[in-house]
Amino acid sequence: MDKIKYFLFVAITFFIAACSTTKYLKSGQKLYTGAEVKFADKKNTSKREASALKAELAALSRPVPNTTILGLRYKLWIYDKTKTQKRHGLKHYLNTHFGEPPVLASSIDLVKNSSNMLHRLQNKSYFLAEIVGDTVSKKGSMGIEAVYTVRTGPAYHYRKIVFPQANDDLDTAIRGTSKRSLLKVGDKYNLDVILNERIRIDARSKEEGFFYFAPEDLIMKVDSTIADHQVDLFVKVKTSTPEEASWIYKIRNIYVYPNYTLRDTSHKLDSALNYHWYNVIDTKHTVPPSLFKNAVLLHPGDIYNRRLHTYSLKRFVNLGPFSYVKNEFEDVTPDSAFLDVYYFLTQSPRKSLAAQITARQTSANYEGAQFDVTFTNKNTFKGGERFSLKFFVSTDKQFGSYHNGYDVYQFGVKPALSWPRLISPVAFKTDPAYIPHTVLTTSYTYVDRSKLYTLNSFSASFGYDWKPAAHRQNTLNLIDLNYVNSAQVSQLYLDSIHDTQNPTLKHVINNQLTFGPNYSFVYDNTTDGYRTNTFYYMGRASESAGILGLITRADTLAGKARSVFGSNFNQYIKLENEIRFFHRLGQGSKLATRLLVGVGLPYGNSTILPYSQQFFIGGPNSLRGFQARSIGPGAYYPPARVTGGSQFLPDESGDIKIEANIEYRPHLFSIVEGALFADAGNIWNLKPQYLLPGAAFGKNFLKQMDVDVGFGLRFNLSLLILRTDFGFPVWEASSAAHGIIDGVDFREARYRGSNVVFNLAIGYPF
Repeated sequence: MDKIKYFLFVAITFFIAACSTTKYLKSGQKLYTGAEVKFADKKNTSKREASALKAELAALSRPVPNTTILGLRYKLWIYDKTKTQKRHGLKHYLNTHFGEPPVLASSIDLVKNSSNMLHRLQNKSYFLAEIVGDTVSKKGSMGIEAVYTVRTGPAYHYRKIVFPQANDDLDTAIRGTSKRSLLKVGDKYNLDVILNERIRIDARSKEEGFFYFAPEDLIMKVDSTIADHQVDLFVKVKTSTPEEASWIYKIRNIYVYPNYTLRDTSHKLDSALNYHWYNVIDTKHTVPPSLFKNAVLLHPGDIYNRRLHTYSLKRFVNLGPFSYVKNEFEDVTPDSAFLDVYYFLTQSPRKSLAAQITARQTSANYEGAQFDVTFTNKNTFKGGERFSLKFFVSTDKQFGSYHNGYDVYQFGVKPALSWPRLISPVAFKTDPAYIPHTVLTTSYTYVDRSKLYTLNSFSASFGYDWKPAAHRQNTLNLIDLNYVNSAQVSQLYLDSIHDTQNPTLKHVINNQLTFGPNYSFVYDNTTDGYRTNTFYYMGRASESAGILGLITRADTLAGKARSVFGSNFNQYIKLENEIRFFHRLGQGSKLATRLLVGVGLPYGNSTILPYSQQFFIGGPNSLRGFQARSIGPGAYYPPARVTGGSQFLPDESGDIKIEANIEYRPHLFSIVEGALFADAGNIWNLKPQYLLPGAAFGKNFLKQMDVDVGFGLRFNLSLLILRTDFGFPVWEASSAAHGIIDGVDFREARYRGSNVVFNLAIGYPF
């Protein structure tokens, strides 16, 4: 009852505040509350098109009404409450920076707004459209609304589209692009599509040497006198087009300036050093001329191609040492159409030192922070090699009754070296816009789990990153080595292993040695904002010690465990897949889904995946209604001897992982987005293990999928997305009830208090 009273009090306060914004108006003044568009003849537009047109036409109405959140004109309220004659002070600052003066109904220009809307409809094929605007004062309202009644009339469609028919170079090139035209017979007339078609033709012509051609040199003539509401469209080159626009230009000389500054006013061609097909002007010898052989994609004698030129600019930046690239073309021989190309590269500071502090919070009640210091050299050996050396230290402390006291401390170092080229006898197909890289990374991390154990972790990898196309990314590590050993284990932890007989506890501190190749492929077109449906796919395959195990005939089950330098090596094959699908539902709203499937197959010298390679589930980017890494494996439920005594539970891990997520993301207002979600998944061991009943993968795996539902808010702060999620478990295979959680009732405070999991995170979960 108290909560209801509190809610009513807040609601009444908001209502009063919303209404109070009109009491400062002068007599006869009315507040403008917005525009509404109504369609009087719905037979000429589909329901979906009419909805889109309503939003588009309403956005053209001026002025824009006062900003509101949940009906509260908060900026107008601030303006009224802080109004002052002073030019300084807090009130003046709030009034001018956060306040918003009233938008009055008297400022509405119905005729102008109706005209703008009419032009938009005509640009979208409705040549016979009519719009009538009026103002309406709704009953009980203190404001005025503008209402525009629309009669679109029939839409006009293309009967035929005709491209230039002359045989000169330019007309022939434009006609050759017609197969990829955005204009299709039968489509509705649309001015926006016509403008984009001019840009498309210009882009294609730039790939065929027409350096001076521009979209403005094209004219689209429309004949709308055709019967049955049809039009004929003729694509033509304007007669006023300059002669140079019809010439096909070729490349003569190419010059690269690796150390350009604004003080350089001359081209210094007398100091040019020729390297293969381009010239380098670098009197200080800051980089070797060979650095640019993968960046300069144009060649002397080539026909000018803007696409290759643009790719060259991207590659110059991707080389690493350069922060800015300026380009010039010089028309050197107008009579024979040749260009000289100049690339002016500004070097970024070669060495830098950066520090970063990161705060974090996890659903497992850990609060932590990490401090990083990174040294970077962007041109280590004067060939664009990027060397980085990162030192870090972190601490994570756990609050609450769950695992209370077992804090985690880490520190380490991560050296890495990247070459802007492939150091390989095998040539990989790469997209011209991107520079491939050879990457060497190493790291050492010391982990101290307070009162339990300490671990030393070493890793090193050598491999390649390259993009065969804009949406595809490949990573191949020829060798990926990881070694983890337990430096110190407390008696408390050893007692936990002995008392609980839980093999997972022992598995955490087992020495691990893995080495072998891995390959990952990513397809991602989610950055294409114009698509209704977008996809993300990541596939990764890795293996460890396959050849060594074959040579040594390693077989743990047969009593033939093998070691390297005194440590047993791990053998496994691991496959990981992740698919994301996004469907745009409307302006700012979308449906997001994800499916993850991972399988690890230990063999030979291993009966279970090493702990560092196992799968985990649960937490803010996984099943959000469960604590991080607290699910599974399978239907295994820790008995009292595990949960009692030491009060310590290990992070649950497995050899197999299946997870599915679905999330509805509506745009609410301003920078705030909402989320309704459901998650399902679990992890399993590949083979049954003693003292872990129900942990192995079997035919009943679907019944062992834990499920949660929840809601959340996202705050889009431009630089980052701040995310809050509230997750509720609704099915838990490993619970004492082995199924539906007892007493599921979202209205019950006792249920919410004991089951809700709050997640605070940065970025979307997927």
